[in-house]
Amino acid sequence: MQAPKCGPRKRTAAGRKEEGRLRDGGTGGRQKVKGRKRKGWVSLTVKLNVLVLVISLALAGGLSAIAYQVNRTRVDDLMMQTTAQDAATVAAFMDGDFLRELMQAVRTDEFAQVREKALAAEDEEMIRAWLQEKGLYERFDATMQVLAKYQEKMDVRFMYVQSVIGDGSVNLCDPSEDLLYLGSVEMSPDEFVAYQTNLRVAPTVSTTAFGWLCSAYEPILASDGEAVAIMGVDLDMNEVMRERYAFLFSMLMFAALLMVISFAVTFLLMRKMATRPLSMLSKATLGFADRGEGFTQEDVIDLPIRSQDEIGDLYQEIRSMQSRMVEYMQNLTRVTAERERIGAELNIATQIQADMLPRIFPPFPDRHEFEIYATMDPAKEVGGDFYDFFLIDEEHLGLVMADVSGKGVPAALFMVIAKTLIKNRAQMGGGPAETLRYVNDQLCEGNDAELFVTVWFAILDLKTGRGVAANAGHEHPVLRRENGKFELVLYRHSPAVATLAGMKFREHEFEMHPGDTLFVYTDGVPEATNAGNELFGTDRMLDALNREADAAPETLLRNVRKDLDDFVGDAPQFDDITMLGLHYRGPEITAPEG
Repeated sequence: MQAPKCGPRKRTAAGRKEEGRLRDGGTGGRQKVKGRKRKGWVSLTVKLNVLVLVISLALAGGLSAIAYQVNRTRVDDLMMQTTAQDAATVAAFMDGDFLRELMQAVRTDEFAQVREKALAAEDEEMIRAWLQEKGLYERFDATMQVLAKYQEKMDVRFMYVQSVIGDGSVNLCDPSEDLLYLGSVEMSPDEFVAYQTNLRVAPTVSTTAFGWLCSAYEPILASDGEAVAIMGVDLDMNEVMRERYAFLFSMLMFAALLMVISFAVTFLLMRKMATRPLSMLSKATLGFADRGEGFTQEDVIDLPIRSQDEIGDLYQEIRSMQSRMVEYMQNLTRVTAERERIGAELNIATQIQADMLPRIFPPFPDRHEFEIYATMDPAKEVGGDFYDFFLIDEEHLGLVMADVSGKGVPAALFMVIAKTLIKNRAQMGGGPAETLRYVNDQLCEGNDAELFVTVWFAILDLKTGRGVAANAGHEHPVLRRENGKFELVLYRHSPAVATLAGMKFREHEFEMHPGDTLFVYTDGVPEATNAGNELFGTDRMLDALNREADAAPETLLRNVRKDLDDFVGDAPQFDDITMLGLHYRGPEITAPEG
């Protein structure tokens, strides 16, 4: 919303000729009429002071208006740029294909009926169940978590995903609302008419029922390049407006101070020492303000003002302010470029790390002795958890679940080295203990950061079901016998890998029968913490596994993650969450017909 431009108005005052002469023997007194001054008589001093006051007010008001306008424009531009960047950043992480699928689902008559019943009963569980039935809830919930995470980190008022259809907007994702909000339709603002195909709209600053907001809308693209929705971000401007009014009040106080000082000088002195310098300063400041973008130090005003008074100080302060503004804009440009570069590199690192882990399921379509599924959700852009599974030969399967100490990029680099060493050494032959001993010695060399990694590594004979595992400080595995329940397999651990060179590791033999299921995980599962600082724990994990104990590994992992997310709620994720499930069918299982 643009405020009307304002500036000093020219005011004129005509001097009056003094009427009458001095009389009564040169006494110097003015002629009196009936003992009083003539009607309408005003002292020339008052006139001059009024004139100086008017001029001072005009100049001070103009300077205040210019400074306020410069401040308002710069702050609004900066806030709109920030909001647009936030919207673009979050939109880049949105799954456009999923949002298109979600949009198609919520526009069906079936969903409309489900939502109508849910609204009447005020029960969002009906919508959640419908989404789970359609296989959409897990991705929907993950999208809501991403939005909530970015809303908190970016400190924005509102963050939402909508799809514009005609003159209406269909609400898809809003972490500030419950599931009953999904699929609701609102009338689009007038500015939305410009992009009825979800195109970008320039950021705006406007007043709403929630106060002043800076809003930006960024299109979310599907993999085929189609704009399927918009990413809306609203930044709270109320504090900015309060600071802006405080700034305006400060400028007005300065104008009042200038007015008081102006009363002490004459018209000629005011013209020489105040009016003219202020006029020069006003024009120079306007020239600087009209410079637009791309300021340099050469654009800072340089005027012949050398007076040692408030005007001289004001001039120096404005020069200093402009110099700091130039430096700030240049630094902001550099910081923004660096931030974009780091963000791009972290995005690439996230993709590289994800590509290093097996993600295609089933991983061995021609092998029917087992069914396997695994997931890894890092707490940051990159993480230190990893899982791996690989065929050592035609009859032996290697299984790895590991957790590197620390978070972020250092842990991710250490994870890459550890994962590579374990797989390469295991494929050369030897048991889990021998493999971990070799990896431990390699990682201890040059480990100045003193990182370490907890590892559960097992080799399973696919023909007999017998296996050998080595547990280096990792979580206890969970095993379910056929027609039984999941239970923890407890035994003594060895120390973590990379803690001490030359260390030996214990091996533990186990056996899987056809129909058995193995579940391994990192500490991010039992140590997930809710807002009350309460841990998820292994008991809740076992309850989630046993709810559908005979289900496929993918369903088991999804059940654990759902219970974990419900338990944690809005609390932030502090650790990587990694899980792997293996269902052993046995050597006599053949490929399904058809």
